[in-house]
Amino acid sequence: MIKVPRYMFFTKGVGVHKYKLGSFELALRNAGIGRFNIVNVSSIFPPNCSVISRKRGLSMLKTGQIIYCVMARIETNEPNRLISAAIGLAIPTEGDGYGYISEYHAYGVNRERAKKYAEDLAVTMLATTLGIESDTEKARDERIKTMHICQSARGNKDGLWTTCIAAAIFVE
Repeated sequence: MIKVPRYMFFTKGVGVHKYKLGSFELALRNAGIGRFNIVNVSSIFPPNCSVISRKRGLSMLKTGQIIYCVMARIETNEPNRLISAAIGLAIPTEGDGYGYISEYHAYGVNRERAKKYAEDLAVTMLATTLGIESDTEKARDERIKTMHICQSARGNKDGLWTTCIAAAIFVE
């Protein structure tokens, strides 16, 4: 049986806890995906896949289900340290070709820079498959559509673990 997702949705979350794993769990819950078994996959956005809302996507899933996603994750226990996790998507606007999803996570990078970097990476990967110059500004023309999601936060002031996640969740 070949499984090719028909839908994908974006989600993000942040969690704070005294334990690193606890903060990750709270970030998953904040993103609405804490009740699923998550499998990380690589970067291909399937042909004929549709981007749907988080609300619709979550309504199509069952508690305990195995879900596939591309996830960016970062954590810190340094007070006030800026962290960001972002997902970028680049898809061809014509035809039924596939697209690329990229994940990016960084310390000291704000939301705007993180989302631009994630999108630029996805555009570069797609542009090279379409034979378009890989300069991201030139490649962003009518042939490539981009989207992103990003979660940024500052480390907890008391040194508790803070985790940011951003994810592209696939739904069959």
